[in-house]
Amino acid sequence: MVVAGGGGGGGDGPDGGRGAVLSEHQTLSSTSPPSSEILTIRKSLLSRERKAVEIAEEYLNRLRQTEPQIKSFLHVSENVMKEAKEIDGKIERNEELRPLAGVLIGVKDNICTADMPSTGGSRILQDYRPAFDATAVQKLRESGAVLVGKTNLDEFGMGSTTEGSGFQVTANPWDVTRVPGGSSGGSAAAVSARQCVVALGSDTGGSVRQPASFCGVVGMKPTYGRVSRFGLMAYASSLDVIGCFGSSVADTAILLEAIAGHDIFDATSSKHEVPNFASQFISTEFSESKPLKGLRVGIISETLGDGVDVPVASTIKAAASHLEELGCAVTEVSLPSFSLGLPAYYILASSESSSNLSRYDGVRYGNQVAAEELNSLYGDSRANGFGPEVKMRILMGTYALSAGYYDAYYKRAQQVRTLVQKSFKAALSENDILISPAAPSAAYKIGEKKNDPLAMYAGDIMTVNVNLAGLPALVLPCGFVEGGPAGLPIGLQMIGAQFDEGKLLRVGHIFEQTLQGCRFIPPLVAESVAS
Repeated sequence: MVVAGGGGGGGDGPDGGRGAVLSEHQTLSSTSPPSSEILTIRKSLLSRERKAVEIAEEYLNRLRQTEPQIKSFLHVSENVMKEAKEIDGKIERNEELRPLAGVLIGVKDNICTADMPSTGGSRILQDYRPAFDATAVQKLRESGAVLVGKTNLDEFGMGSTTEGSGFQVTANPWDVTRVPGGSSGGSAAAVSARQCVVALGSDTGGSVRQPASFCGVVGMKPTYGRVSRFGLMAYASSLDVIGCFGSSVADTAILLEAIAGHDIFDATSSKHEVPNFASQFISTEFSESKPLKGLRVGIISETLGDGVDVPVASTIKAAASHLEELGCAVTEVSLPSFSLGLPAYYILASSESSSNLSRYDGVRYGNQVAAEELNSLYGDSRANGFGPEVKMRILMGTYALSAGYYDAYYKRAQQVRTLVQKSFKAALSENDILISPAAPSAAYKIGEKKNDPLAMYAGDIMTVNVNLAGLPALVLPCGFVEGGPAGLPIGLQMIGAQFDEGKLLRVGHIFEQTLQGCRFIPPLVAESVAS
């Protein structure tokens, strides 16, 4: 076992150990690997060691302490304590406890919830309350989960920093002067700061995986179709997926299992069987010294060259060495079409968004601006409701789809997409998983790239190809680089074949449980608990 990553360390804050941050009832050493908070909560409720209201109060108190600095949430539910009391009542009556009972979950604000606003991070939908739950949200409620609130995001998922929200800028819990990534930055920051146990995000081109890397949490982008998109506000329909955040691989696996499955309301959802992901994990206590013996791992050579920070590349190489010590055969793999994915992605995503966002016109959806004629009503409602990034992407997409430019841009981008799919298929026929950084750098300063959209777009180069190919990918923290008060976390991206989430989660779990010397708890959280 090795320490993956360079300088900065894990941030040995005043809590004295990983478990003290999660719960004052736990006494884990500073070298203890991440454990499942979901299973810990369930065990404590079933044994009646703790009440659901105590657990809810613990997370809400931490949320109140850290939220003024982090600003993860756009809305916090008023029903948290009420739902927690109902769970305690069921326990007292010896009723069956559902799998996620007492688990506080954050939901990205572009996923519809019937009892809370769902704004998509846009002022055009300010105060909008859907009449229904997204299928993923409905499944969480049926599993007994407590929805703590709606998390901040780049408007309609368009951005990589969460600075593009129409309401507020979310900060990174590791360093509040830095971005948490995006567009699911609110969900990643909320899990990182332990404001909730797990959270839902959405991933169109890396919007779960990049913020997971920046915030030092686990992020899962499932295979396209594994989770229903019904109730997810559409950005680019052929790329969008609902994903999961957790502070451990086990929690991420449990959350994915809860929301996955076929849905009659989403024709693109798959009928693939949903396995019990966590039950397939191998206990590192009883496994052999090389539990991943025979696993073939390909490290994508194009992701460690020019444009990638040297400390990031070194951290990923250290993670690859750790996989080798676990028994993996690690070799370099070249994906020649890898660099083509970024421009193709932005043409396709912008084109689809120009169509999807046409519904927000002040008549069908969106806040309406008073006007004397229809064209002015449309134009003024959109001008006042949409932010600059959304307007720019709509214009880009409309241009790419216009007569005379369709073949030159959209059609060629679709051809590149086919090349990307073929190159991944070939690489995964010879390797069980592929690995790469989740982002070319650690979290950067707030405002650093806001006025340089091309530089911000370039940060998505590690993730967009996976969406173009419709593959699953898991990001988990693997080390640190220098920066901030206690170092900045770096995420390792593991990519698998379609519907191979189980393999990614098993490998990720063993990696996480055997990684030594890294404690992925932001100092801000330790300070809030200690105070």
